[in-house]
Amino acid sequence: MTSRTSRQRPTLWIATRNRGKTREFQAMLGKSWKVGDLHALPRMKEIRETGRTFQANAKIKALAVSLALPGRLVLADDSGLVVEALGGRPGVRSARFSGPRSNDERNRKKLLRLMQKMPKGRRHAYFQTTLVLARSGRFLGARTGRVWGRITESEQGSGGFGYDPIFMPIGYAKTFGQLSGRTKDRISHRAKAVQGIKSLLSRYEHPSRMTKYI
Repeated sequence: MTSRTSRQRPTLWIATRNRGKTREFQAMLGKSWKVGDLHALPRMKEIRETGRTFQANAKIKALAVSLALPGRLVLADDSGLVVEALGGRPGVRSARFSGPRSNDERNRKKLLRLMQKMPKGRRHAYFQTTLVLARSGRFLGARTGRVWGRITESEQGSGGFGYDPIFMPIGYAKTFGQLSGRTKDRISHRAKAVQGIKSLLSRYEHPSRMTKYI
């Protein structure tokens, strides 16, 4: 007879305080996993992202949070927008693009201002997410996802977060800020990275397997 404990969903801790991001992860992971985030650790200090690549920053976060939650699985991501015509900016500084007081609106306005006179042929960009899985300070693996598109001339839509209202993916006539959550969860950079990381997570779906990978 299957015990109640074996039927419980394992918890995956996401190294973020962004509730929008947490909801996206829960939607993409489905019913196999229960998702928690850093709101459960209100005293944890801000983690400095000093890496020069998306993977480096994701690894810094994953290892730090996994040490604060020993024995728990922790997933961290570093995501950003890469604009070729701007030499790869904002890149790993996407969340801090507009300076010390950065927020989503200021970041979008700065990017649109820098690209104001650029023709459509130079507005190519891609979103990238790199996910890192860790446990008790141990790196377990990483996966990356990308979605290509272009930067629009103005904001369109109010959905999503970050640069979503100014990014139009290839093959669509709407920005991420206009597309439904279901569509975005299927085609986004984060969705592609999650699909890649699921093979690692499958090892931990059942409590009886947990100690094998410590």
